[in-house]
Amino acid sequence: MQHRTVADLMTHDVVRARRDTPFKEIVELLAENDVTAVPVVDDLDRPLGVVSEADLLRKCSVRSDPSGHAPIPHLEAWERAKAAGVRAEELMSTPAVCARPQWSVVEAARLMATENVKRLPVVDEADRLRGIVSRGDLLRIFLRRDDAIRDEITVDVLRQTLGLAPSDVTVEVRGGQVTLEGSVEVSSLIPIIERLCRNVDGVVSVTAHIGYRIDASRSSPTGA
Repeated sequence: MQHRTVADLMTHDVVRARRDTPFKEIVELLAENDVTAVPVVDDLDRPLGVVSEADLLRKCSVRSDPSGHAPIPHLEAWERAKAAGVRAEELMSTPAVCARPQWSVVEAARLMATENVKRLPVVDEADRLRGIVSRGDLLRIFLRRDDAIRDEITVDVLRQTLGLAPSDVTVEVRGGQVTLEGSVEVSSLIPIIERLCRNVDGVVSVTAHIGYRIDASRSSPTGA
């Protein structure tokens, strides 16, 4: 099985900001390039942090509401400092949480979830910026066609990896949802089949209606 990596899914042409990029220019970068955040890089093109729309909106949130309906919220010192910032280095969220090009979708998604970020700058071995990957980029694996998913499961998983005959297990895929039907020699093979199928790019769920001829859980150990 071949899984798409971060390098396959990331945006290669990345809009960047420098430490001294002014507030208004960052807003213009976001608007002109239709993005919601930009990495901030040093002179060696290494990410230092990320400036997002949320970072920039702090400047609005600390102002008095002309209507008088919304009181000024209590802010921590670091939040007040960001709200007063005028350059990228004062506005950015740090440190930059980065991914590597060779990472799998699972690795990138887990890091996004753990760090509660929506995007990851992608860096090479020298920590230089090579791309950026977003939640939407990772979700593109689920745009994969059903027939491509079915073919990979049938050929790569069932036949080549597990050595099953075409008649042993049949595969149906609709909307990324996989249904398996058939029969195998031992029951212990069924969870292996399910796990391998779930790991195929584009699979949403796996339902297995697979019988077996030998119940491995009831087999007596050798020499008992």
